[in-house]
Amino acid sequence: MRPAFLLLPLLTLSAVALAADPNAPHEHQGIVAAYKGAPPKVTLSADDEAKLASGQMVQKQGQTGNGGHAVAFMNINATPEKIWSKITSFSSYPSWVDNVTKCTTYKHEGNFYYVDFVLSVMGIGVEYYIKHDYEPTQGYMTWSLDYSRLSDLDDSVGYWRVTPISATASRLEYSVDIRFKGWIPGFVQEMISSKGLTTATSWVKKQSEM
Repeated sequence: MRPAFLLLPLLTLSAVALAADPNAPHEHQGIVAAYKGAPPKVTLSADDEAKLASGQMVQKQGQTGNGGHAVAFMNINATPEKIWSKITSFSSYPSWVDNVTKCTTYKHEGNFYYVDFVLSVMGIGVEYYIKHDYEPTQGYMTWSLDYSRLSDLDDSVGYWRVTPISATASRLEYSVDIRFKGWIPGFVQEMISSKGLTTATSWVKKQSEM
């Protein structure tokens, strides 16, 4: 997240009808705990650090109920300022990110960006509304669903974090916890989540290093 699109292809297996509606409230006010302030630090092993230094992505993931949570790390040869300029260019996501067909900021209040995402996955449209809290001076941006609108996702919470590691390089951290509407096989969730993490970080690296 989709910033929140991780695992979204799984929705094609759900029997629940998708019916996002900006004029109706979501069915609840959150079933995944939203971040309050900076996300907690994730401990990386010596092997993780070695992989990152060699240019590889490091990912950690798990499954929770009808969804999954994951975090990915990648070193990028760009400053935090340039990386954030790409992450916050929501209107460019349809050109940069696979499966994103629409990405529109419908409200901006201070540090909060409210964005309407539409994805097309195997011919099925998935729409969801995300409230971002962007804290550039602290190096992170958290998000959750905008519960004043009805999304096709049951819930989504996550964050981006960008940390400088040298004068010309930074570490990107991306995390998402998603809940889906309907039953989805766990083994399929695991398969799709691995691909989703790679996609979520690789497009930022590509655009930031251009």
